[in-house]
Amino acid sequence: MLMKEYRICMPLTVEEYMIGQLYMISKHSCEQSGGGEGVEVVRNEPDTHPQHGPGQVTEKRIYLSSKLPSWVKAFVPRIFYVTEKAWNFYPYTITAPSFANYIFCHFSIRIETRFENNNGNNNNVFGDTPTPAENVCFLDILTDPIPEKHYRESEDLSRWRSNKTNRGPLQKGWRDNQNPIMCSYKRVQCSFEVYGFQTKTEEFVHRLIKDILLVGHRQAVAWVDEWHGLSLEEVREYEKAMQEKTNTKVKSNENNSGDVAAPDLHSTEIPLRTDREIV
Repeated sequence: MLMKEYRICMPLTVEEYMIGQLYMISKHSCEQSGGGEGVEVVRNEPDTHPQHGPGQVTEKRIYLSSKLPSWVKAFVPRIFYVTEKAWNFYPYTITAPSFANYIFCHFSIRIETRFENNNGNNNNVFGDTPTPAENVCFLDILTDPIPEKHYRESEDLSRWRSNKTNRGPLQKGWRDNQNPIMCSYKRVQCSFEVYGFQTKTEEFVHRLIKDILLVGHRQAVAWVDEWHGLSLEEVREYEKAMQEKTNTKVKSNENNSGDVAAPDLHSTEIPLRTDREIV
C-alpha cells in the first residue's frame, strides 16, 4: 500500500472555499467531458451517512478509457468507468471509488480530506496519528508543473488578479506571508494487490491524483471572481445546471461515436474505514 498526505494551500478561507469547491468541480467536470468520456452524475442530494450523520452525497460515473496507460487497457473493457461515491460534511469529506471490472477487486483507494485556515503546518490534522514526514507532499499551485494540455494563461496564478477580492498575483514564497490562506489536507491510501503490477499501478494512481489536485485547486483560485459572493443556494443551482449539461454531453458523445452505455456490472465497493472527496 502506498500512502501520501497531500497539502495544497490556496489564498482563500475555508468558508469561501465551501462555495468555490462546488463551483470548480461542476465547471471542471463539464469542461473535461467529451469524446464519449467524462463525468456522469447519477445522484446528488442530501442524505445521512450511517457513521457521520447528515451530509451531501454524490454518485458519479467517470468514463476514462482513453486516459488509461496501455498496460492497464489490456485488463479492462473498451468502455471503462469508475463509480465514485462522495460524502460532503464540509470541512470534512469522504470519497470512495469502486470499479466495474473483476481485476480491480484487489484495488482500493481511501482518501480523507480536511480543510483548515492555515498554511499546511498542522502535522496531525486527522487527529489519530501524525503522517510520517517522508509521506507528506506539499503541492504548490503557483510553481508545481501541470500537464501541458491543462495549462491556460488565464489560470496562471503568477499572472492572476482578482477584482472582487483584490488578491493576486501570487509570488514565490507566497505561502509564508499570504493572508488569507487555507490548506486542503488529503490523505490518500492506494493499494493494488496484483503481483507484478502493484508498485507500477499505485505510483500511476498517485501521479494522476497529484495532477488532478494541482489543476483543480489552481482553477478554484483562478475562477474566484466567477463564484465569490454566491450563496450556497445559488451555487447548488449552478451545480445542478452544469450537471445536466455534462450528463447530456457524455450521453450525446457516446451516441455520436457509436459507443454504447457501459453495462451496470457488479462492482466491489471499497470499505470506508474513516472519512473524506478528490478535489
